[in-house]
Amino acid sequence: MASWVLSECGVRPLPRIYPKPRPGLASSTATTNINLRISPTRTDLVSRNCWALRVSAPLRIQTVGEEEKEDNKKTRISNDEYFDPGAPPPFKLSDIRAAIPKHCWVKNPWRSMSYVVRDVAIVLGLAAAAAYLNNWVVWPLYWFAQSTMFWALFVLGHDCGHGSFSNNHKLNSVAGHILHSSILVPYHGWRISHRTHHQNHGHVENDESWHPLSEKVYNSLDYATKKLRFTLPFPLLAYPFYLWGRSPGKKGSHFDSNSDLFVPSEKKDVITSTLCWTAMAAVLVGLSFVMGPIQLLKLYVIPYWGFVMWLDIVTYLHHHGHDDKLPWYRGEEWSYLRGGLTTLDRDYGWINNIHHDIGTHVIHHLFPQIPHYHLVEATEAAKPVLGKYYKEPKKSGPLPFYLLGYLIKSMEEDHYVSDTGNVVYYQTDPNLSGCQK
Repeated sequence: MASWVLSECGVRPLPRIYPKPRPGLASSTATTNINLRISPTRTDLVSRNCWALRVSAPLRIQTVGEEEKEDNKKTRISNDEYFDPGAPPPFKLSDIRAAIPKHCWVKNPWRSMSYVVRDVAIVLGLAAAAAYLNNWVVWPLYWFAQSTMFWALFVLGHDCGHGSFSNNHKLNSVAGHILHSSILVPYHGWRISHRTHHQNHGHVENDESWHPLSEKVYNSLDYATKKLRFTLPFPLLAYPFYLWGRSPGKKGSHFDSNSDLFVPSEKKDVITSTLCWTAMAAVLVGLSFVMGPIQLLKLYVIPYWGFVMWLDIVTYLHHHGHDDKLPWYRGEEWSYLRGGLTTLDRDYGWINNIHHDIGTHVIHHLFPQIPHYHLVEATEAAKPVLGKYYKEPKKSGPLPFYLLGYLIKSMEEDHYVSDTGNVVYYQTDPNLSGCQK
């Protein structure tokens, strides 16, 4: 049952194909004299795209010439029409790339390492201070702060996996293993699955992280499993289980080099990361004998689970919880660009700098090779091109408590997508307790 709670988080972009979008998504109102600014209902969009299921996987990169040919077939969104987020955009990936300043693509390994030194120093300082003070006024503050710093370490390791940390593969691998192993993440196993997530983002079947359940799969679940999957805080504890058993409907493990997640050439990398993970687990067992299991629980285990919750909240809300329903794609309607445009930026207030601006997620998903310290500038430069396809995030206070409202709302409403149709939207099960409208 635990596997149904899961769905998680990926890394370097691989070649992928951009299938030609169908023009059928354009509103028929464009040919009339009626000038209405209304949004299509989810039912209207689904009914117009109820074609046979044809799942595609990216195989190669679309050339500029192909992009130009495809551009003539795209449905343009004018100021006199409603905005349909599921329609093919009037711009190309190359248009966005051209708008981003050249220096935003430059990776500085010294700057990247300075963030590692900073974060590791803070982690060690927090642990030393908490152990020295050792009182119940300090411990809850320590747990929140340290879990946030564990999450920051994860983000830096995430950059190593994408190759945005530096251009040096060995440096990325060594730093990534140290950062991720310290928080019990198998670096290469996760890196490869995260790569799958990026190259298939927004695809109903092929996406790896927090992808939707089809109606058939959803209806096959018993009531208890549905409740477990959509009742907080259980979905926020999913990540460790995901590492062992992957997402719903998918088989394999991030620790098993023979898993379907990996190709034979990646076997050595996966074994290396699994050994590093095992070594860290052994260190923790040894520390439990040195300092006692209760002290280890307070210093490491509780912050670890806090980090897991940070990871699940952030990654989930990057793909769910917008005020307007966002599309998921199948078959020829999916493309790398359209899938990437379904991701969301989020503002985390004071936490933005601490977790290395991971909330600037749209540009990161489209161009994961951009270093995190250039994402904000790159996003600002790309906004004029993205237009309405960019969903401006709500501004946060010092701490992003407002995001809990989006999280709860999404858990109550976003349950499954239709088994048919190449452009689909989340639907709600009215029989699931707490989801009545």
